[in-house]
Amino acid sequence: MNEYKEKILRICNESSKGTLMETLEIEYIDVGENFLLAKMPVTPKVHQPDGILHGGATVALAESVASAGCFIFLDTKEFFVRGLEISANHVKSIREGDVFAKAVILHKGRTTQIWDIKVTDAEGNLISICKLTTVSLPRK
Repeated sequence: MNEYKEKILRICNESSKGTLMETLEIEYIDVGENFLLAKMPVTPKVHQPDGILHGGATVALAESVASAGCFIFLDTKEFFVRGLEISANHVKSIREGDVFAKAVILHKGRTTQIWDIKVTDAEGNLISICKLTTVSLPRK
């Protein structure tokens, strides 16, 4: 199982090259039966002008980890997946360190999926709660 996890994480991280995920330094660090975990450093590159983590960067992290989860847990050979809606509630600010986004699939329907993404700091404090709804459409 450990080899399988390492392979999935390697594929996720390699597919980030040249994308927003690379720009934000998002790294996929763990995967399980129904979740994917990623981390992102909080540096001035992802700050608002007043020096705290930008909500847009947090949402980009959340959508990135849940979208990558779609490619792990859904049949992307037969279907392509697109985001329909993302929502976020930011409950705590952070100035430095790392944030971690854990995406868990709540609903895995035939055409729609709902992902719960919790963003926390290194101590496990909740930073944001996000929800992503995706749709699977047949490849033609």
